[in-house]
Amino acid sequence: MIPLFGLYVLFPTRRNFAPLNIFIGREPLKAGFVLNEKQLNQQAQELLDRMNLDLDPRARVGDLTVAKQQMVEIVRALSFQSEVLIMDEPTSMLTDSEIQELFRIIRELRAQGVGIVHISHRMEELKQIADRVTVLRDGQYIATVSTEEVTIDEIISMMVGKEIYETARTSKLDVDSEVILEVRNLNRSREIKDVSFELRRGEILGFAGLVGAGRTEVARAIFGADPVDSGEIYVHGQRVEIRSPHDAVRYGIGYLSEDRRRYGLMPTLDVSTNIAAAALERFTGVMGWLLHAQIQRTAQAQVSDLSIRTPTLEQRVRYLSGGNQQKVVMAKWLVRNCEILIFDEPTRGIDVGAKSEIYKLLNDLAESGKGIIMISSEMPEILRMSHRIIVMCEGQITGELPAAEATQERILQYATRRESIARQ
Repeated sequence: MIPLFGLYVLFPTRRNFAPLNIFIGREPLKAGFVLNEKQLNQQAQELLDRMNLDLDPRARVGDLTVAKQQMVEIVRALSFQSEVLIMDEPTSMLTDSEIQELFRIIRELRAQGVGIVHISHRMEELKQIADRVTVLRDGQYIATVSTEEVTIDEIISMMVGKEIYETARTSKLDVDSEVILEVRNLNRSREIKDVSFELRRGEILGFAGLVGAGRTEVARAIFGADPVDSGEIYVHGQRVEIRSPHDAVRYGIGYLSEDRRRYGLMPTLDVSTNIAAAALERFTGVMGWLLHAQIQRTAQAQVSDLSIRTPTLEQRVRYLSGGNQQKVVMAKWLVRNCEILIFDEPTRGIDVGAKSEIYKLLNDLAESGKGIIMISSEMPEILRMSHRIIVMCEGQITGELPAAEATQERILQYATRRESIARQ
């Protein structure tokens, strides 16, 4: 790194590694202009140790998982030693143990006199960490209440303007329904180890596990986003070769990524274009011109059916709420008419009202005959929505539970076992 006209220039070999993300603009220098990498790594390591985060300071942030990227961002915020710290959904991508460690740090900072604004859609966190709760709805202030004097149901009611319950009734599953997706002995480096399972028509198959268990890696492999070393995939009983997302879409598989803004949407484009994106060949004329009127009609139908809240179809997706962005991604795959839908963290970062709507949409899709794989780090969500639950740990399937026999305790037992165990 060298200064150039008042700016610091990073050599390409060091771009985006974790300490620079933590201390950007505040890097220790030697001789006034040369990066002191040893001191930089040492300072970063001290902060990482404080959070009990097992992360190599020299790691490139672009190579980290979404959860660890989130932790680096939190470490960066803590490095400023600020009097006021604002955390916007800091736990959305963390495991339960990581959340408790973050809460420990928050309590320490509070004891030191730091004021903390903790923005979250997770109701269970409020009682654990907040002294007071301020509720906003549609950009307007509703109320500020003491957490000791209010119930979660009352908070939810203030948030949505009516009584609402997160619990969703799972649709019924015909045990003799067709197997529409079968995965046999899927392997990829150290990330996926001999994974096999079946998905039936009309089924919501939950995938549970801690961060790093390999759930997202399995989804990306099935969708052709990442290559596999070995394994077989069958759709409607026929073996298929999926080497790219284009192949997966051709076989009726849609994937809603955990990072919808990066992989699921084109944020700078409008709602109608995003909804039509996965099926553009349907909206292309003889000379290659897009049939805009047909795109508009299709997009408007999806906006109405999914209750997508947008001022117009020309609104850029980046300006929609998280819940409405997620609905746009769902609409994209519904227009494509995919029979197999993989939802990776479908309610991450969205409010309670939008969660309830997403749950209803998932059940409606299952009842219409779609097969759904739902990956979620929220165990109440997995338990309430799944017909069957597969648990993973370190790239392996370590347990399989029917919904009637699943509990948080049993899921956690399987999620912390390294070796494969007999399925129940």
